[in-house]
Amino acid sequence: MLDDSIFGISPRPDIMARVVRWQLAKRRLGNHSVKTRGEIKMTTAKMYKQKGTGKARHGSGSVSQFRGGGMAHGPVVHSHSFKLNKKIRKLGLKSALSDKAKLGKLIVLDGSKCDGKTSSLKKNLDSMGVGKVLVITGSDVDKNFIKAANNIKNLDVLSYEGINVYDIVKKENLIIIDNVIKFVEERLS
Repeated sequence: MLDDSIFGISPRPDIMARVVRWQLAKRRLGNHSVKTRGEIKMTTAKMYKQKGTGKARHGSGSVSQFRGGGMAHGPVVHSHSFKLNKKIRKLGLKSALSDKAKLGKLIVLDGSKCDGKTSSLKKNLDSMGVGKVLVITGSDVDKNFIKAANNIKNLDVLSYEGINVYDIVKKENLIIIDNVIKFVEERLS
């Protein structure tokens, strides 16, 4: 039923770790910054005369050793993202799916029909013996299923277009709705 070229490969933890690191790096904002000496609004005049005061010689008050001065070599705004080849990303996703299948943590459901009650969905999940779970659905998912799943603590519902390694690795169990498998296999073939 499941394609062995996607769900049956030997998992590569190193590749999964690279993909997760890439995902988390892309997510970082990188908008932290401090003002340098040139950006401080302060006079550039010499603080006091060079000689005769008995104090140390100083120039501008915007240097880093004074209160209100600029920071030397502080953080600047930059992107933390980096490139990762499509083949590596695809292999990481295949490895994550294969790992769940190999550990017996992958469950394929026939459909997403639900009465819209959180308690009944929770009872069904408990009878399956799943705790932290990620549910991969299609575009034609039952609205009552989404409504019931919203209030369950460790349950995430994700469309097959947004399937990613980090969400799969983060959860203990993976539930895929039956009609979505063909889309996942099509994406990864």
